[in-house]
Amino acid sequence: MRKIRELLQNFRDRLAHYDALPQLVVLGLLSGILTGFLMVLFRLAIELPLTYWLGHPDSFESLPQSQLFWWPLTGSLILIGIYFRWPALARQTGMVNMFERLAYHQGTIPGRSLIMQFVTATTALVSGHSVGREGPAIFLGAACSSLLGQRMRLPNNSIRLLIGCGTAAAISAAFNTPLAGVIFAMEVVLLEYTLIGFTPVIVAAVAADLVMRSTLGYENAFQVPSFEIGTLAEVPWIIALGVTVGLCSAFFNRLMIKTIAFTQWPVASRFLLAGVLTGIVATFYPQVMGVGYDTISESFQGNIEFTLLFGLLIAKLILTPIILGLGIPAGLIGPTLFIGALIGSIFGEVGSWFTDASMSHIGLYAMLGMGAMMGAVLNAPLAALVALLELTGNPNIIFPGMITIVISNLTVRFLFHMPSIFISSLQAQGLDYSQEPLAQVLSRAAVASLMDREFIATEPKTLPETAQQVLALKPRWLLLQNPNEKALSVMLPKNLSEYLSREAPTEAINLLEIPAERFDIIEVSYRATLYEALKKMDELHINVVCVVSNQGDIMGMLTRSKIEYYYTHKQAL
Repeated sequence: MRKIRELLQNFRDRLAHYDALPQLVVLGLLSGILTGFLMVLFRLAIELPLTYWLGHPDSFESLPQSQLFWWPLTGSLILIGIYFRWPALARQTGMVNMFERLAYHQGTIPGRSLIMQFVTATTALVSGHSVGREGPAIFLGAACSSLLGQRMRLPNNSIRLLIGCGTAAAISAAFNTPLAGVIFAMEVVLLEYTLIGFTPVIVAAVAADLVMRSTLGYENAFQVPSFEIGTLAEVPWIIALGVTVGLCSAFFNRLMIKTIAFTQWPVASRFLLAGVLTGIVATFYPQVMGVGYDTISESFQGNIEFTLLFGLLIAKLILTPIILGLGIPAGLIGPTLFIGALIGSIFGEVGSWFTDASMSHIGLYAMLGMGAMMGAVLNAPLAALVALLELTGNPNIIFPGMITIVISNLTVRFLFHMPSIFISSLQAQGLDYSQEPLAQVLSRAAVASLMDREFIATEPKTLPETAQQVLALKPRWLLLQNPNEKALSVMLPKNLSEYLSREAPTEAINLLEIPAERFDIIEVSYRATLYEALKKMDELHINVVCVVSNQGDIMGMLTRSKIEYYYTHKQAL
């Protein structure tokens, strides 16, 4: 047992360094496996009851007309009961909360939040609310990976990367799109592309995909025909599609942010309103209920008539951001794919009215709209393009897909000056997720990677001979501490050496009184990142902190100059 503890401590110590690639790969593998099994449970929790009641997880259209209204309302009532039972956990779920935990809590997510997200998202999806399962899946993957790091007492820089691994693993398992999961994790969550960061995230995505394939089998999220652009003359129409999707994305974001203002209402009022609105809309358009993957597949085939396409678009575009803004605890990625596919289908249909048979199939435009809407709402153009390629398995989609995704993102970013919906939601709460280069670089390593371990603890009152013996050991720091008591101060050995050579004392000396530069004992956990240590130094106007273990024992000293040297020489990694 002792050997295992020593190996684990060595594992932790190595992870404090940014370049601990073998250890990070092990973490990525563990994260991917755990997240993969969690995603299996999440999918079964949603699909088994829906298959039992409806015959198919997406067949809400098969419900009798009289039940369409009551299903989402019943789900809202159950959610109200859950939220009244655990009110403190109501604000600790969802991707916005995940970003908050990353930005302000070093990525630590409580285990209760994972359970709360699992139960509430399952309830919302099974009851047919107009939401998606991908957002909750990402939170579950991030929370599972964060808990792994917390249980192993890993440094905070590793927990941050573990959340990226969990995100990639969740998307990989949800869509069978491992590469899109990797890009999403780096582009949206970690906000950086680094060679060392990529490797464990890739391992996590592949591991989760393998778990999903080996348990539930491999099945494409959508039934996708192989289409390609008919003629370059369609490029202006494709550009127009990108602009339209960008406008709809901006409307989606604005409406959701406006609705978030109503979170001051009691939870019962908000959830009842969400249930009533969903029930009313579902009475006319039952396709808006649930994730709607079957409707997306139908749009790819061109099997939805134009009036229904238009009605579904208006219903979904207005209903979903309101439902999410009112606090229904589920995701928005699936609905954005749904809305984008409808917009693209409408463009494909309208385009066919004015062109000859050389016009591309309506399904191609549905695919393009789907990718463009995802990229614009999430502000993740590369992740959207890769997801589009993986979901369709069609390399011919890359050229027109790049055009629509870039145009839709330009429309949202530079015409409406809107960031991603997650960042907008954080800003609506007075929070921020932007990371300056200094924070990014210093968050990649923990304080244990730079701390000076060469210190000697000595009593403040000591004999000159004892002081000479201490100096002969050539420590970098002297820790002034009475036996079995807390440390009092820290000083540099050279100050003591200068005093002894200058004064040549013959009696006991008090190291707390001799002329010297002494530093107060300011503690930081060995799990803290370099950025956390630098923030504490800036807040307290100090240049030295003491790194302590979980038991409160001092492990080493860290100076501001070492952090600055690290930033200067490591920011290119």
